[in-house]
Amino acid sequence: MQIIRSIDEMQKISLGLKQEGKKIGFVPTMGFLHKGHLSLVDSLRNRVDVVILSIFVNPTQFGVGEDLDQYPKNHERDIELCKDRGTDFVFIPKSEEIYGDRFSTFTIEEELTKCLCGSTRPTHFQGVTTICAKLFNICQPNMVALGQKDFQQVTVLKRMIKDLNFPIKVVVCDTMREKDGLAMSSRNSYLSPIQRRDALLLYKSIQRAVNLVDEGIVDSDQIKEEVLTILKCGKLIQVDYIEIVDKENLDPLNKITPNQSIIVLAVWIEKVRLIDNQII
Repeated sequence: MQIIRSIDEMQKISLGLKQEGKKIGFVPTMGFLHKGHLSLVDSLRNRVDVVILSIFVNPTQFGVGEDLDQYPKNHERDIELCKDRGTDFVFIPKSEEIYGDRFSTFTIEEELTKCLCGSTRPTHFQGVTTICAKLFNICQPNMVALGQKDFQQVTVLKRMIKDLNFPIKVVVCDTMREKDGLAMSSRNSYLSPIQRRDALLLYKSIQRAVNLVDEGIVDSDQIKEEVLTILKCGKLIQVDYIEIVDKENLDPLNKITPNQSIIVLAVWIEKVRLIDNQII
């Protein structure tokens, strides 16, 4: 496994691999890896010849007052995890090189980013699409693996890839969960035992939504109300949003369309923001 820190070197390697006819798989991350990230590497292993994983805490996707400075980092641990998983290259660029002097060009998706997380984090997805466009150009992947947990992000990136004609296939991997149901996230490391207790209500509330649909309930408002009731049991929880939307275009749905609808939610547990979702 090679660790690459230079954009020019990474791009040169990637272009060379493609000239050799190698298929490149890519996993973009912000580091502090967990089993969810590693499952993305696993999903690519038998589909491509080379797997590149990037580690970059992207400043442009953090808003004012968010946790950029506190975001957890442990590159030594991340590198060992990647090595054990059979990753071929780990790309760890510096922010000063990614966003050089007088950087002023951004990639903006204008339809799917106005709702859900985009409504309360208005610059977030601009940062996500811009860094991913740059990483795609640097790493030249044929295939990229993304996690279902960040559902809106996946939907936005799929649209960007389509609209901008990136020759990249997207592999979407199931959300990995802890034994207690909590969706794996680097931000889970922020949670105190008391906060984590409330965080478990996210999964419990989503499971309630699944059960209601299985019972034949199709009214979105009724389902969202029951989800909210469960979340309100958490004294530390402040709900950002609970929505049921079309999984392709994120349009809000009044009635459930089986296997086409997804419930998505975001909450604050004191200063920790968590998201989760489930196709219903």
